Amino acid sequence: MERSVEIPVSSPAVRAVRATIASLHAGMKDHYGVGRIEHGDSEWWAGGKVWRSAPGCVLMKQPGDVHRDLVRHGPTTFISVTLPTSDVAHVQREGKTALIPQLEADDRRAAPFHRLIDAVCAGVDRLTLEVAIAEAVGTLATLRHAYPDYSRPVRRAMEYIRERLGHSFTLADLAEHAELDKFHLCRAFRTQIGLPPHAYLTRLRIARAKELLVRGVRASEVAPLVGFCDQAQLTRHFRRLVGTTPARYAKSPTTRA
Repeated sequence: MERSVEIPVSSPAVRAVRATIASLHAGMKDHYGVGRIEHGDSEWWAGGKVWRSAPGCVLMKQPGDVHRDLVRHGPTTFISVTLPTSDVAHVQREGKTALIPQLEADDRRAAPFHRLIDAVCAGVDRLTLEVAIAEAVGTLATLRHAYPDYSRPVRRAMEYIRERLGHSFTLADLAEHAELDKFHLCRAFRTQIGLPPHAYLTRLRIARAKELLVRGVRASEVAPLVGFCDQAQLTRHFRRLVGTTPARYAKSPTTRA
């Protein structure tokens, strides 16, 4: 059972979806978002630990987060709402953003996210929805100490990769910045992030490519902007991870996640 229905919203800044899934999924998130479990129980891996979700739990995601479903006790229904990248970027510039993968149903910190999801479901007017969005994004500042405990070398490696998506670098460069030898870094990175550094970099590049295509950048111009050596390399990885070519993705809004 796999169903996904878009929920009409009054603001173009967000997109909302109600989905029901029964199979197990794995992948990397490529946008900021918040979701709430409506029905079903599941266990999943993210940030180096196993999480257990039940109705009422609020799940949060940001670009680069790796998520892997482990167990699903029957179909799971959830509502997912994207968060405006520009608004989150504003909080980021203040150095305050951090997303904990999940808040429990009775966690008082989740209240602004529940209000946002409730507002989406109620079909409120644009001003009301924009207030709910602002409150939800602003709450990210209060969660900055709740992020999974990545080790300092892994955090430094993630920062290095994110800052150099459009450039080439070696494992030695990455290890030097992380201040850890390459052997221990590779092991720690895979354990805590869920992917080896090169796979993490590739998925981030594809996520950035999708953003550029949505903005209207021509598919033939994207490869050098995201660090791929040529169009063929971009197309090969894009087809593998997205299921279509960059040109077809750009022309088909329904394929955009």
